[in-house]
Amino acid sequence: MKDQVVVIDGKSLTIDAVVNVARHHHKIQVADEALTKVDKARKLVDDFVDEKRVVYGITTGFGKFSDVVISKEETTDLQTNLIISHACGVGTPFAEEVTRAIMLLRVNNLAKGHSGVRRLTLNTLVDMINKGVHPIIPEKGSLGASGDLAPLAHMVLVMLGLGEAIYQGERMSGKAAMEKAGIAPIQLTSKEGLALINGTQVMTAVGTLVTYEAIQLLKLADISTALTVEALKGITDAYDPRLHMVRPHLGQIKTAENLLTILKDSKLTTKQGEIRVQDAYTLRCVPQIHGASKDAIQYVVDKINIEINAVTDNPIIFPDDQVAFSGGNFHGQPMALPFDFLGIALSEIANVSERRIERLVNPQLSGLPAFLTPHGGLHSGFMIAQYAAAALVSENKVLAHPASVDSIPSSANQEDHVSMGTIAARKARDILFNAQNVVAIELLSAAQAIDFDDASKLGKGSKAAYDIIRREVSKIEEDRVMYVDFNKIYDIIKTNEIVESVENAVGALSIN
Repeated sequence: MKDQVVVIDGKSLTIDAVVNVARHHHKIQVADEALTKVDKARKLVDDFVDEKRVVYGITTGFGKFSDVVISKEETTDLQTNLIISHACGVGTPFAEEVTRAIMLLRVNNLAKGHSGVRRLTLNTLVDMINKGVHPIIPEKGSLGASGDLAPLAHMVLVMLGLGEAIYQGERMSGKAAMEKAGIAPIQLTSKEGLALINGTQVMTAVGTLVTYEAIQLLKLADISTALTVEALKGITDAYDPRLHMVRPHLGQIKTAENLLTILKDSKLTTKQGEIRVQDAYTLRCVPQIHGASKDAIQYVVDKINIEINAVTDNPIIFPDDQVAFSGGNFHGQPMALPFDFLGIALSEIANVSERRIERLVNPQLSGLPAFLTPHGGLHSGFMIAQYAAAALVSENKVLAHPASVDSIPSSANQEDHVSMGTIAARKARDILFNAQNVVAIELLSAAQAIDFDDASKLGKGSKAAYDIIRREVSKIEEDRVMYVDFNKIYDIIKTNEIVESVENAVGALSIN
């Protein structure tokens, strides 16, 4: 896997490729065509400097200092000072996979040939990815307009032989990491510092990795629902395709299809009127609830596919026209709103999952032993499992408050509206973690409930999921330390093994 190469051309990067580079350490290579564009843009920057043309960030200061003209002799100091002064991040560092995604997106941005960096500078970043030099980038400190200035500055520090990095699992100085990897630090020249830190790569990297896992979680939520439907003798008429074709939201249609596919050949489901006329909303309305989140996340996917192949720094160089425009492509608003939407969509998946857990553990709603224990009173069973899920869902309700509705002016009010998009992406990541754990608890609860009947009656798809759950976690006969069980299922969720097993059994599940 590590020997596979992703070719970077500035226009064809995919979410899957980002994941492969970030998580599976695929190497990257910049296409020759892109390098030619990089050289062409760089020449124009050099011409601007030689001509003493006033161009923002090339021959001027930054932000409120955009009216201060910088001489040719000062351009190197200008770019270096920019990085040193802007490295103001705080908090826990991003995980290495996020750092790799950030670096990759920055390379793809620069490879479009509108940023004006030297080929040497671009290749240094490529070498850092390929040789595993991962800058320490604190999570907090970005306003998401003028791009992700603070966190990206921490990335660039290591390129200069400054800052800190992780190399081969060890945290060390940036200088030591570059030396051990055999990469020479660089000295920035005109435009390069600004080209490296002015953009949306941090928020987009975080949001891209969250979205990739969100897609898998949406499939898993359909699987957990199917198990709960069987545990509660749910009515499948609510998933009939004719019902959904007359309200043809795509996510709704696909959710109903998924449920019927997973439940194929089940002997535990019912038809309307056999036991009851209709189910509660958390079973009956799953196509509408899950489907809405799927449609929302498809919108996010569409925006990510644009952003990871976009130019987001400032000024933007147009070599063919011999011009540079100072605009606002660094502004994170086009991603801040989608990442807030992503968090809300994931929060709802956890919300409805927790309500299904409550139906499983509540004997007045399920007809099953209270809290799914055969020895109620002496043993508590899944009582506190539902508490934990409820706590995670409640936390998500706080986290789902949109970050993008806030703005605090900066740079002496020159930058008077900012997106907070990086906060939105980080919140979506935290919501994802909570939602994955809630669904893990539902999977365990549903498997426990099914064991009061007969697991051999499960549908073809749900049986595949049940078998993996029971391979890792046995039925609870007497109380035991349950967080261990939660962690086992969470770890499986992270590998996507349950979804893959179900799809091997019944065919691909879809969200769109």
